[in-house]
Order: sequence, then structure tokens, then C-alpha cells
Amino acid sequence: MANCHNLFIEFHDEISIGSNKKTRMISSKESLRARIRKWFKQYHPDYVPKFYIQGSHKMKSGVRTKEDICDLDDGIYFFREPDVSASTLQGWVWNAVNGYTSTTPEHRKKCIRSIFAGDYEIDHPVYIKVDGENYKLATKNGGFEESDPKAMVDWFQKKKDKEGKLIRTIKYLKSWCDNCNHKMPSGLAMTILASNAKEKIVLNDRDDITLKDILKEIKKELDRAFKCVVPAIPNDDLFADFDETRKRNFLNSLSEFIDDAEKALKEDNQLKASKLWKKHLGSRYPEGKDEKVQNESRYSAAILGGASISKPWASE
Repeated sequence: MANCHNLFIEFHDEISIGSNKKTRMISSKESLRARIRKWFKQYHPDYVPKFYIQGSHKMKSGVRTKEDICDLDDGIYFFREPDVSASTLQGWVWNAVNGYTSTTPEHRKKCIRSIFAGDYEIDHPVYIKVDGENYKLATKNGGFEESDPKAMVDWFQKKKDKEGKLIRTIKYLKSWCDNCNHKMPSGLAMTILASNAKEKIVLNDRDDITLKDILKEIKKELDRAFKCVVPAIPNDDLFADFDETRKRNFLNSLSEFIDDAEKALKEDNQLKASKLWKKHLGSRYPEGKDEKVQNESRYSAAILGGASISKPWASE
């Protein structure tokens, strides 16, 4: 069977956020924080913003899209009872960041987004926290909703393996979603699905096998119940608003990816195998060598044949 693990590692490096872009993002994040602090001190001194990086940047699972865009979520927290609406509080943050970039910031449902055109985006979700109550997220025209992004990060920290296999797999899944020509689940949804699937399998030393195993486990669970519940407050189902078309498109893409993943793992020629992976992961996935792989491991042969054997070298 064609071992494409090294191609996946090369792909991982390609889709990951480079050090230069990461440095620019952190610099912009700090500048925006200073701007927000200054604005609130001047216009609403009784609202003192605190900050917490969350989401994929915190979990180290961020990727660059095929358009070379990535994002950073920098939560803004006010530890007081609000005396204005959620939309107004978001609007204040919009006022604070407006003018920092040449592109007008977006007032989205659950955040204020600063756009650094052609490079990256920084999202500012806005929270309030009152003693004895849960964190609440400000939403546009929707009030305050219970939400605890810190609990989500803590949950993920307990799920990930020390070798980084789960994180790499999540990045592959996000790039797959980015490459599809229809609306796919969010990065958060794929993180939850992959993390839950990881608990049901043994992570392989090869990323191509691990990805295939996680894809199959995700499909098995979705066939049982099409849902993706956030494992922290508000514990909502991220698939609750999927219509039949979006659900069907996602499940069809998932089945097609699994089929080609299994074909790739049975393919002797690495170039042919890589083209099957590339079909789903996009043009950034590298092509392999046009040669037949002679050495096939006992584990690889068994797993492709559906057998269950001991894997003492695998670790979670």
C-alpha cells in the first residue's frame, strides 16, 4: 500500500499559519486591544474590557484557507451587569475598532470582525459575566446567550494527544471543508466531530490511516444521529439549522471522501494514491512519487482487511 504520511506532513506545513503571518496577527491583536481599551476608557469608563484568545488559535488548529486567509478570535469580556442591549454593546466595540483597517469592520451576529484584506481576520465576540451566573455572549438583535468558550478549550485540551495527531487531522478536515464547492460544517463542528471520533479509535502513526479512520467514525456516528452538540454551555446542536440540501451535500461529500481514502490506502502507487487524496484536499496537497511501494506493514495490511490486531506502538 502507498504510504502517504510524509505527503500529509508536507500538506500540514502548507496549510498551517506561517510564523510571519502569525506575528502580524498577534501584533494587530495587541493594537486592537489597546484601541478598544482607550475607546472604552474615554466613552464608557464603567465598562472595562478584558481579553481572552479563544477558538482555533487557542487550540492551535487554525489553517490558511485556499485564499490564504485565516482568523483569530479575541474575546472581549465585561465583568458587570449590562445596562444596554447586546447589539449596543457590540456596536460600541465596532466603534472602537472602526478605522483601524482600510476595510470597514463587519457587525456580524456573534462578533465584530476586523478585516485585514487578503491576509487575515480578527473576530471580537463580546461577553458579559456577572457573579454567580454563566458567561453570556452578545448577539446582534438577539440579546445575550449563555456561552462558555473557555470551557470548550478546556474540553479540547483533554481530548488532544501529545503527538499532535488529532490537531493535524482537524486541520486536514478543515481544509477538506474549505475545498468543497458547497457549504460545509464550521471549523468548530469538525473539531467536535473529530475529537469525539478519536475516542473510538486508536490513532495510527500514519496520518493517512488516522484520517481515514476518523472519517469513518464520524460517518458512523452521524448515521446514528445527525447532530453535533457543543460540549460546553450552551450545549447547542451545530447541525440543528441544516436543511435537507446542506445535510445531503455534507453526507455525500463525506461518503465520497471515505471511498477515495480507502482506495488510496489500497493503491500501491504513491502518485495515484496522492491524486485520490488531492481530489478532496485541494491543490495544495502534494503529489507523490510515481513508484510502487514494496514494504507493507503487518498493521496496514490488517487494518485494510478489517482485522483487529494489537497496536503496541500506537499512542493516544
